[in-house]
Amino acid sequence: MLEFIENNESTVRLGFFVGILMLMWLWETLSPRRALSVSRLFRWGNNLGIVVLNTLVLRVVFPAAAVGMAAIAQKNGWGLVSILEWHPLFIVIFSIIVLDFMIWLQHVAVHAIPVFWRLHRVHHADRDYDTTTGLRFHPLEILLSMVIKFIVIIALGPPVVAVILFEVILNGMAMFNHGNVRLPLPLDKVLRILFVTPDMHRVHHSVEDDEANSNFGFNLSIWDRLFGTYVDQPRGGHEAMTIGIEGFEEKNDVNRIDGMLLLPFKGKMSGYVINRRTWK
Repeated sequence: MLEFIENNESTVRLGFFVGILMLMWLWETLSPRRALSVSRLFRWGNNLGIVVLNTLVLRVVFPAAAVGMAAIAQKNGWGLVSILEWHPLFIVIFSIIVLDFMIWLQHVAVHAIPVFWRLHRVHHADRDYDTTTGLRFHPLEILLSMVIKFIVIIALGPPVVAVILFEVILNGMAMFNHGNVRLPLPLDKVLRILFVTPDMHRVHHSVEDDEANSNFGFNLSIWDRLFGTYVDQPRGGHEAMTIGIEGFEEKNDVNRIDGMLLLPFKGKMSGYVINRRTWK
């Protein structure tokens, strides 16, 4: 199975992306958690449009991407994994966990460093919250993320298959936990012991600055619990809470591709940046 995944990376990743996207679309249609304030067709068209743009930019700037860097690191014996004499399956699991933690750290960093927060605002400025919110990022943030992945992969030296699985898991979980879906509360409570659920991550997209600086995880929930950034529920409740960034709540241009691309270069920094916050 692992060999099949490694030999069919593009097919596996595309298949999971399309499959999960369609599944989440159906789930959001049948059992939405919140009423949407912006046309779904309009938002999906623009959010998926920036995904296509980001994919093209990434292919031009970093043709090999993370999987290619993992192959280079493995071939040259770089990284921590090269000295570990563990069972291959344990190596894969360990690598995925380390990569997940580094993504959590990266997410904290883009909330803490003002210039990076400018880029990350594109993700948070979405006026609604659904599965495509988990896919909308500024191209410069996508490139920044890839550079960070390169550094981590060189230092870690994970197997190629671990990087493929991590990318599939990260992408799939981002679509899941940004879903405008309703989970039974008992099930949500059990799942979030280990994984990030839609209700857990929705708190992170609150217009309230202290809530926006919590629940940074995309996949494993343990990091927020370990480092004290976990918030159980939004103060305003999931149906009534305001999604987005203060000052952009009523602006439709933040949901157009041109608005997303220009957003990092507009306005002054706000209290949302962790080290400049003035919590209400």
